[in-house]
Amino acid sequence: MPREMDVGGILFPSLLPILMVAAALYLLLDWGLARIGFYRRVWHMHLFRLALFSIIFGVLGSLLYG
Repeated sequence: MPREMDVGGILFPSLLPILMVAAALYLLLDWGLARIGFYRRVWHMHLFRLALFSIIFGVLGSLLYG
């Protein structure tokens, strides 16, 4: 997989689409967890959300470059 993508003469990192997919998955999962009341049982909600996004992005990135 190339490290950069050429879109109209502009070079974008190849992880940019992975970042967008990870953000969409994160928003769906975050909405679902908030809907069922999961965050009432989490000690530090914002830290958990950051870790959740990092895990999703890391897994998708490792699938691309793994």
